[in-house]
Amino acid sequence: MMADKIIIAKRKSVIGRGKIRSGTGKIRINGKLIDAYNDKFLSLYIQTPLVLSNETYKKYDIDIKVRGGGPVGRASVVRSVIAKALASKEKSLHKKFIEYDRTLLVDDKRTTEPQKPYRSAARALKQTSYR
Repeated sequence: MMADKIIIAKRKSVIGRGKIRSGTGKIRINGKLIDAYNDKFLSLYIQTPLVLSNETYKKYDIDIKVRGGGPVGRASVVRSVIAKALASKEKSLHKKFIEYDRTLLVDDKRTTEPQKPYRSAARALKQTSYR
């Protein structure tokens, strides 16, 4: 038996780690099945790589652990981990994922700029009065 393949994805302050192994198509996010995801829009967003794979995902089990961030960032990381995992096992899916949406396989490294000392925001300065 082959060892589990570990996949890492990052987005803003979210980090996701996934393991893929042969199985029956179960996808767990932090120990819960993907069907238990409450938000319907984000659930559909997460399932994009599954739909594009044409039932190929049913040959594998994927376990994902996600830390940090908000709901949309977490959803995009989960989506990315699923796509990277499937593309690592099925080489034919790589091109299909890239053509559909490049962010499935390529991490978005942009993060918010830190706030500077003595300012109200990252770039905004205090307004000065000359009169």
